[in-house]
Formats: sequence, C-alpha cells, structure tokens
Amino acid sequence: MLGTMKMKLANLVVALSFGIAAAAIAQDAKPGDAAAGQKKADMCIGCHGIPGYQASFPEVYKVPKIAGQNSKYIVAALNGYKKGERKHPSMRGIAGSLSDQDMADLAVHFEQLGKSDGEQAKPADAAPAAPPADVAKLLAQANCASCHGANFSTPIDPSYPKLAGQYPDYLYAALRAYQVDHNAVLGRSNAIMMGMARPFKHAEIKALAQYISTLPGDLKTVAQSRFR
Repeated sequence: MLGTMKMKLANLVVALSFGIAAAAIAQDAKPGDAAAGQKKADMCIGCHGIPGYQASFPEVYKVPKIAGQNSKYIVAALNGYKKGERKHPSMRGIAGSLSDQDMADLAVHFEQLGKSDGEQAKPADAAPAAPPADVAKLLAQANCASCHGANFSTPIDPSYPKLAGQYPDYLYAALRAYQVDHNAVLGRSNAIMMGMARPFKHAEIKALAQYISTLPGDLKTVAQSRFR
C-alpha cells in the first residue's frame, strides 16, 4: 500500500515537472525579431540576396524573391523543407539546422526587408492586366484566386504565399514539383496544391506562371552589398 502511494506520488511529481517545463517553453517562445533575423541570414543571402541568381537543381531557374513575402508563409515553407514535405537537398539541409525561433526571426527579417530599398517591386494595389483568354480559362480551372487573392498578392491567409511578380521559371518549377511522386530528393506533398497542379500539362503550367509573374506585387530581391 505504501509502495503504491509512493509510486503515485512519484508519477505526480514527474507530471508536474513536465507541465512546468512545458509552460516555461511556451513562455520562452517569442515573436520573430527582424534584427536577430538579419544576423542569422548569412546562409540565405548567397542565393536570395542576389537579384536574378539561378539555382541548378533540378533544373536551372531563378531562386524565388522572398523579400516582402509573408513571414508566416516563410516559416511554413521552412518547416516543410525541414520535415521533408518539400524535397530539396540544399533547402532541407538549411532548414534542418534552424530552430523555431531562427525561422521566426528570419521570416520577419525578410518580410520587413521588402519594405526597404531593393529591386523595384510593382505596387500590389495596381490593377492587374487581364489575362489572355486561354490563361483566364486555366486560372478559372485552377481556382488560384480562392487562396492567393484576386490580385495574387493578398492571400486569404498569411501562411499562403504572395505570387504576383515572382520569377516565372521559379513558379513553373514549384508547380511542377507538386506533380512529382516517389522521388527522394524532388517534389512537394501539399494535398491542396497537388490536387490543383496535377491535371495540368507542363505547357499550361508555364502559361500560368508567365502571366502571374507579370502582375504587380510586393516581392523583390534586396541585393547585399557584401557578404558578412
């Protein structure tokens, strides 16, 4: 009887200890800090800090503009690479080295970096050009605006990306990644995007990407004067 009571007491102490530790962790969680993110961005600027810089895997395309992107989306994307939901060897290696706080800091840094001088972004509130008839049909089929906004720069949730003004070859490569199955180093597994992208031919994806890239938006690349 005494042994049972001691066991229950020990379990209670352990449970309370875990609860206190969890509460402490929750209290230590902080919003992203842009100044801290700037100090952590060295691993990012070699690609994302050079306007027009091109990646070579799995094909040659310009790395995405991320200055001015939603911070919540940047965190979601980094977590996707870290968990393997987005397969890209370089990005997974980088994301895997980041803590949740690192991601939050970097995300806020790049979101605010879009408000500083850099490659000139087109005003997001400018009226978008009407798409050609064939592209309009594809847009209606894909229903992109239902998540990314009618101007592709005001998504319905900040965990979704702004697309307007993004490099067309990156958009093309990203959309094709949602069509890939059973590849250890390439592909994306978001169920909504997979369902949207898979019915389209590559030529249709390219047409969508090309049109969206011409729209006015907030995205830009802020060139670094030197590497730190």
